[in-house]
Amino acid sequence: MTNSRGITRRAMLGQLAAAAAFGATAALAPAGTASAAPQKAGPGRLKQSLSRWTSKAPLPELCKRLKSLGFAGVDLLYADEWAMVNDSGLKVTMGYPAKRDNFIAMGFNDPANHATLLKELETTIPLAQKAGVTNVITMFGNRVPGIDENQARDNCIAGLSKIAPLAAEHGVTLCVELLNSKVDHHGYQGDSTRFGVAVMKGIGSPNVKLLYDIYHMQIMEGDVIRTIRDNFQWIGHFHTGGVPGRHEIDGTQELNYHAVAKAIADLGYQGYIAHEFMPAGPDPFAAFADAYKICTV
Repeated sequence: MTNSRGITRRAMLGQLAAAAAFGATAALAPAGTASAAPQKAGPGRLKQSLSRWTSKAPLPELCKRLKSLGFAGVDLLYADEWAMVNDSGLKVTMGYPAKRDNFIAMGFNDPANHATLLKELETTIPLAQKAGVTNVITMFGNRVPGIDENQARDNCIAGLSKIAPLAAEHGVTLCVELLNSKVDHHGYQGDSTRFGVAVMKGIGSPNVKLLYDIYHMQIMEGDVIRTIRDNFQWIGHFHTGGVPGRHEIDGTQELNYHAVAKAIADLGYQGYIAHEFMPAGPDPFAAFADAYKICTV
C-alpha cells in the first residue's frame, strides 16, 4: 500500500517504530549525553588503525587519543616514528621504507627502479622486524611509455620475487597498494584488482600481498564486497575512505562501510583495517571515533 506521498505502509511503520525507539532511548539517557565527547566502542572482530597523515595532531597526542577510542594502531609511519608509537602501547600497522616525494610514482613496474627499491627494502625489513612492524608498504608505480601492462606485470613479479625471501625470513609482509588512476593518481599502474592479483599469483609468496584500498577500488571498480571475497587470499591490508571526496565513511557517502567491514570480518581476517580519510567536519577525532564504531562488527 502506498499513500498519496509515495510512502509505503511498511516504510511508514518502520519510521514510527524507529521514532518510538529513539524516544524511549532518549528518555532513559542521562541529560547532556548528546553533546558528550566520543566514547570508546567495543573492540569487535577487526583491528583498526588510523593513517598518520590524516591528523595534524602531534604524534604523542594522536596515539593517546586513538588509544582512548579503542584503536589498535597507527598506519603509514616512517622508521623514526615507530618507537614513539610502540612506546604508547599502539602498533605500527604499516611502515614506510623511504621518504621520497615520488614514492607512489616510482614502483616495481619499471626495472630501472628495482635497484633503488630493493636497497630501501633490504635496509628497512630488518629494522621492521626489530621494531615489531609486520607490514611495509611498496608501490606498483606509474605507467611508463614503452612498457605495456603484461611487461609491467612481469617486471613487478621479477622485482618483488627478489625481496620476498628476505621478507619471509624476517616475518614481514610487503603490501603493494592498489590506487585509483581516475581521480587521485593519474597514470598509476596498479589501478585494478585484476592487475594486482596477477602480480601476486606470479610471486606466490604469503609475504607479498595487496594493500586493498577500498576508497580507491570503489572509484575504479565498485563491487567491493564480492571482489574482496573472491580475492581475499591475496589481500594483506585494508584502507578506508568515503566516496566521493575521501572524507568521513558515514552516511554522507556512497558505501555501506559497516557491511564491508562485516564481510571482511566474516572471512576471518586477522590483519588491520586502517582509516585513511580527511575529516570534513569540525572535530576530526569525532570523525575518527565514528569510523571506528562503523567498522566495529
